Amino acid sequence: MASNSDIFDKIRIKPRGAKKKEEEERKAGECAWEGCDKSGTHKAPMGRNREGQYINFCIDHVRQYNKNFNYFSGLNDDEIAKYQKENITGHRPTRPMSTRRSGQPVNPDTLRATPGWHSQVRSRLTPDGKRIPASNGPRKLKRLEEKSLRDLGLPSTASSEHITSKYKTLVKQNHPDANGGDRSSEDRLRQIIQAYKHLKRAGLC
Repeated sequence: MASNSDIFDKIRIKPRGAKKKEEEERKAGECAWEGCDKSGTHKAPMGRNREGQYINFCIDHVRQYNKNFNYFSGLNDDEIAKYQKENITGHRPTRPMSTRRSGQPVNPDTLRATPGWHSQVRSRLTPDGKRIPASNGPRKLKRLEEKSLRDLGLPSTASSEHITSKYKTLVKQNHPDANGGDRSSEDRLRQIIQAYKHLKRAGLC
């Protein structure tokens, strides 16, 4: 079609979306606000128990309506709390928990721990963080732990207090200051200190 045609001059192109806007305004009708004759182009919820239903307002009145809208209007605090609790499950009915074997409801009291139960559990550590050796049968030691006890001249059944006491005694005996400055027992002193450190890391003293 030629650009100088009479038909071309009669064509009018509306802005994009104008047709859709006109259709929405035609469907919406007038604003539902009393005394307002503008088009109701904006939807607002009708309220509780009327979900999915809307009222049409103009832009000014929909803002005013939404500002004062209260979904829980007319309910007291207990009713609001009940609604919020039921809303967790989508307002669907729930059933009590039951055991797999008997099918009887579980008593919540049986699920609670007995008062003071934690005080009856024996800790493996002393208040200062040291390990308490097991009392059922002889203590099973690793190879380096056995060697460290032999270096201190102690049996495998030695207690924590016995190990510490023996260590202090051997250090005093083999320290150069206790032997008039004689340094011949320095190797033995290093062996004692190393053995004690290993036993301490293992939690035996």
